[in-house]
Amino acid sequence: MHKKPAIHNAMWPGLVGKGGPGAEPPIDLDTMLDLTAAARSEGSRFDGVDLFLFDPHVSIDSSDDDLKRLADKIRSKNLVVGSLVAPVWPPTGGGSAMGSEEERKAFLTQVRKACAIGRKLREIDVRQYGIVRIDSAASPSEWAKDPAGNTKKIADTFRQAATIAEEYGERLAAEGEICWGGMHSVKRNVELLEMVDRPKTVGFQADMAHTLLFTMGYNAPDDRILPERFDWADTQTLDDGLRKMTHALRPWTIDFHVAQNDATVKGSGSHDKTGRHCLPFDPNGKLDIVKHAGFWLRDDAGQLTKKFDHICWDGCMFPNAVMTQQQTWNDVLSVMTAVRDAHGWD
Repeated sequence: MHKKPAIHNAMWPGLVGKGGPGAEPPIDLDTMLDLTAAARSEGSRFDGVDLFLFDPHVSIDSSDDDLKRLADKIRSKNLVVGSLVAPVWPPTGGGSAMGSEEERKAFLTQVRKACAIGRKLREIDVRQYGIVRIDSAASPSEWAKDPAGNTKKIADTFRQAATIAEEYGERLAAEGEICWGGMHSVKRNVELLEMVDRPKTVGFQADMAHTLLFTMGYNAPDDRILPERFDWADTQTLDDGLRKMTHALRPWTIDFHVAQNDATVKGSGSHDKTGRHCLPFDPNGKLDIVKHAGFWLRDDAGQLTKKFDHICWDGCMFPNAVMTQQQTWNDVLSVMTAVRDAHGWD
């Protein structure tokens, strides 16, 4: 029904929570691209993909020739590139945004490399929109040792990252999750973004699965929005809570992930527990995906904001047996198309 926003699939679920002791092996990029390109739902298809700049998918140290080959591969499947995830965490070559001088330098180095890749992909005309994703790369427990001081450090690191991004014509989206210190609740995300104070360059990346956990006060009980022992059958209270959350974060949101959550947390491999992603038609899912996506895509008056050139499905830490079934991605595409039908434009 509508042409905008473009519909993307995230490639990083093939890597996140994969590899290492006790975890399933990663799913290679070619397989993820093939499944995405082959997905169909009533004539619609995915328009593009969002990428994690980390081996074995896309090396953060990719050469120009590497990126040209990547672009050719993606174009050959009639897809484009949107947002990029910078590998800012210590296990991926980065460092804590509130850590030592050396750790923060490693964080900023990864941001610079990611922004350079973003610019190159724009120059070779496979990427016309999208952001570079970051977070604090630190745990809530470490942050809690000095909340004020650590938030100040994260904000300072993010401001330096903003200056780097501006050199490359990029914007940074900080994805708040319950597992990232200083970004683990609505209150803390707003506080941090206001302290960074670079709204043209640094914004928020909203993921429906992660933000649902904000309303429940996971890792931040004082900041919960829904009442304790909440009855999920009370859809009016749920809607009111989600509206309160989106009212606070929507002005900062520059990148949006469609997702489902069953109000639980999950960790896999080296990934800390965070809001559990569910399949779109999971009977335990607590979100009305199409309706609640509209809370992010429309303003308080219900008018379309048209802030996003694309929306992306994020479904991390599913078993490989689920991830490699074509029907999984056909189902994801169907719900993404329904979101665009309800909240899209031409």
